Amino acid sequence: MLPEKIMPAPAASPTKVDTFIAPPCHGQIRVLYQDSDILLIDKPSGLLSLSGKNPLNLDSVHYRLVQDFPTATLLHRLDFGTSGIMLVALNKSVNGLLTKQFQSRTVEKRYIALLHGHIAADSGVINLPIAKDSDHFPLQKICHSTGKPAISEYRVLERLTDPFATRVEFTPVSGRTHQLRIHSQQFGHSILGCDLYGGVGESVANNADALDPNMTEVVSNSRLMLHATRLAFNHPITGERIDWLCECPF
Repeated sequence: MLPEKIMPAPAASPTKVDTFIAPPCHGQIRVLYQDSDILLIDKPSGLLSLSGKNPLNLDSVHYRLVQDFPTATLLHRLDFGTSGIMLVALNKSVNGLLTKQFQSRTVEKRYIALLHGHIAADSGVINLPIAKDSDHFPLQKICHSTGKPAISEYRVLERLTDPFATRVEFTPVSGRTHQLRIHSQQFGHSILGCDLYGGVGESVANNADALDPNMTEVVSNSRLMLHATRLAFNHPITGERIDWLCECPF
């Protein structure tokens, strides 16, 4: 009888660990609208949407909300640095109804951003597929072979000289992770304050000596200059179309 052959176990794939520790967020969540089924809130920049696996990242939108609304669940997320409007369900059935609206893309979103430099066109469409960058977690990448379709429409609102930047309104047709941030980078105008896809320090690169005093604090505090300013959806119970604006802080 041949001796039993012991087969080695397959090597485990290395786990990508997010070592990011969020600094304390002193900004407060503002409740913009409330009824028995939903909340509309204004998330401050510098606050996670959901608590991280690391116990040091406990503070988040969800963690804070459930202290007063124990059944609250998030329908979508905003990046750590992004501020602005978020929709929250207050019970399980409403969560399911609103999730279907997100899946069918009947929920409309608008964002305001400050982009480095001056964009030549007054409006346009960025159509670049996005995939996870497994070698550079947590980054995403543009990949035409494995990426998922991603489309961002933009409209120029204002071209600034102090700082040298363009204020734009973004309409994401799709909702990929980091979509607006990587799309901005790829067409040559990173979002100011973006630590992952360029933008840190770029706000003053071309006009370092010509800053408007009213804008100095905005461009020097390193927050991501991206704000979710509008959300439109059908109320899950009444069916009424709700179109809510959340004022941009920059």
